[in-house]
Amino acid sequence: MSRVGRIERTTKETSVLVEIDLDGTGRTEISTGVGFYDHMLDQLGRHGLFDLTVKTDGDLHIDSHHTIEDTALALGAAFKQALGDKVGIYRFGNCTVPLDESLAQVTVDLSGRPYLVHTEPEKMAPMIGEYDTTMTRHILESFVAQAQIALHVHVPYGRNAHHIVECQFKALARALRYASERDPRAVGILPSTKGAL
Repeated sequence: MSRVGRIERTTKETSVLVEIDLDGTGRTEISTGVGFYDHMLDQLGRHGLFDLTVKTDGDLHIDSHHTIEDTALALGAAFKQALGDKVGIYRFGNCTVPLDESLAQVTVDLSGRPYLVHTEPEKMAPMIGEYDTTMTRHILESFVAQAQIALHVHVPYGRNAHHIVECQFKALARALRYASERDPRAVGILPSTKGAL
């Protein structure tokens, strides 16, 4: 059974298409108009081994906020759709990823309950190209709200803003991959004592 999600989201501010295949090979086609964000979404697909297509046309003449936010919302909804009934998955995943002087620790629970805990070093550079570094937390908030997952992201240290953000996306990709993979010992079993996720 394929685990594919496809979301189209259109507002007065943006038009977004996201397609994700959780059982892919890491093939990506990303175009948001925000170069660094494209780079981060590419990391998400490649390191998660998700086939990921993202096409966003947003009001970049204002700034990148709506484009980034609405893409994250659509991505979260597509991920939730692709998970389906969650029967037979591991449910929990975690990964720690270094990137030179920076380190990201990510833990995820595909719980059906949205919750985010996010910490990163203070006094980061405010911009990476056209990417506002305060948007990283908002991306995660938006993704979590639609994916309905519990996500803990902790960057205990780092200096370079590019590295600090990129290691978060790489660790997120791996944690989501591990949590969403099928557990060969739990075929047909929903990983919840409540009987629902």
